[in-house]
Amino acid sequence: MSLTLSPLTPEQAIYDQVIEAGDGWMHEIKKGQTFRIVDLEGNQAVDILFYNAANADERYSAVDTIREQGAIYLTTGSTLLSTELNPMLTITADTCGRHDTLGGACAAESNMVRYAIEKRYMHNCRDTFLLQMAEYGHDYSKRDLTSNVNFFMNVPVTPEGRLTFEDGISDAGKYVEMKAEMDVVALISNCPQLNNPCNAYNPTPIRLLIWD
Repeated sequence: MSLTLSPLTPEQAIYDQVIEAGDGWMHEIKKGQTFRIVDLEGNQAVDILFYNAANADERYSAVDTIREQGAIYLTTGSTLLSTELNPMLTITADTCGRHDTLGGACAAESNMVRYAIEKRYMHNCRDTFLLQMAEYGHDYSKRDLTSNVNFFMNVPVTPEGRLTFEDGISDAGKYVEMKAEMDVVALISNCPQLNNPCNAYNPTPIRLLIWD
């Protein structure tokens, strides 16, 4: 865990947007820009995917990122790699200290399998991703949904190698900040999950800022 404050202030940002609980966001971030996600009320999971803005077939690779950095969690200094092993973004500041790469995004199917048959119709991250893709255009589709990052989400790995979804370690105002190493498109689902403690059973808003 590496906690690093940013010298940037919100007043300097060229983009400042609040995303409500359960909503999504899809937006381009240019090479050299800095992107910050703020956990406004604490204990909120933010599911996110990244794509090369010029070629969506090149996208964030959890497998390559984990292997090359030799660690399963992301924090300051982590470089998110693409499926072509190109650096996409580097985390430059982090006041939470640990972000999940393994837990994936909730879906109708996983809600049903993990919790109960009647949970199938609950709002989930996969549906938010698909809605954002449809509104954004540019030929994105469900085939572009792959393993994602869960910022602020606490998914410990047990000594037996099992994943558990635990109460969060983030708090109100914690943030993670990253510099784009190429033009990327970010796709976010501000997780609506109500069946495990990743959101403290109470999804809340996040704030997104971008600096040149």
